[in-house]
Amino acid sequence: YRFFGEPVVEACVENGASCIDISGEPQFLEGMYLKYNEKAAEKGVYVVGSCGFDSIPADMGVLYTRDKLKGTLTAVESFLSVKSGPEGVGVHDGTWKSAVYGLADEDNLKKLRKQIGYAPVPVVGTKLKKRGFVFYSPEFKEYCITFMGSDGSVVKRTQRYLHTELQQTPVQYGAYVTLGGLGSVIKLMFMGMLFLLLVKFNFGRKLLTKYPKFFSGGYFTKEGPTQKQMDGTSFTMTFFGEGYSEGQDPQNGKPNVKICTEVKGPEPGYIATPIAMVQAGLSLLEDSASLPKRGGVYSPGAAFSKTKLIDRLNKRGVEFSVISKPEV
Repeated sequence: YRFFGEPVVEACVENGASCIDISGEPQFLEGMYLKYNEKAAEKGVYVVGSCGFDSIPADMGVLYTRDKLKGTLTAVESFLSVKSGPEGVGVHDGTWKSAVYGLADEDNLKKLRKQIGYAPVPVVGTKLKKRGFVFYSPEFKEYCITFMGSDGSVVKRTQRYLHTELQQTPVQYGAYVTLGGLGSVIKLMFMGMLFLLLVKFNFGRKLLTKYPKFFSGGYFTKEGPTQKQMDGTSFTMTFFGEGYSEGQDPQNGKPNVKICTEVKGPEPGYIATPIAMVQAGLSLLEDSASLPKRGGVYSPGAAFSKTKLIDRLNKRGVEFSVISKPEV
């Protein structure tokens, strides 16, 4: 999207067509907001980014968790687990390239955000503690790491919109991914350090993009996954939410209710993503009365919070459910 996405957004906005994409690149997504939000609003069209995996499960999952809690949800942590069959997992190297160029250009993302001049999102309730980069989760009995994708920035944009435009209580959010045992952690740390070293140099980036299979330990390939790999793969995103029961003031005392929800579905990149994208498109067309009042560049949760998107996904195999009811 960094190289090929903008002409599509520009053409859609100029010609009065709404558009969605499946980008996971915060710099592209927020850059489009800066450049086209006002134009899209004037034209009455909706530009909704990151409508695939993993931002639709994450962003809509936080809203689902909020709606299922009787009271005020103030903080959520999500844990992504991807399970594969005997054939393992395969991902096309396009995703790998997004990560390479995104990390290399991190400083420009900070400058972009300064330009946008985001209003700070207030912290309501007890401040969510940031976990270490690697930690052991007793719930999953696995090691976990901070999720490096765009979910954190997408959810934050949604929460900022819901707070400033609809006066809703903003939800703090932390995104993590389960890794497995200690061996997986050591392998990842080694590969991660090599990646972070190479990504700083032009020569290193060329190496990374030329040999994705080698540098990713076989996960990312120029061919993408086989049909057998896709058939054997699935994902689960678990959300642990906390908040305050009805009548309890979130500004006073500690959270007194907890809830656990889940979004699960088939292979994320090539089966769940098209499902999410098509249903987002249908929501744009068929739930138009429930979209934000004015056009603009939106994150999925901001655009679809009042639509039937979650119902649509549930009917097509990307399932949202409550695992444990709110407990005081």
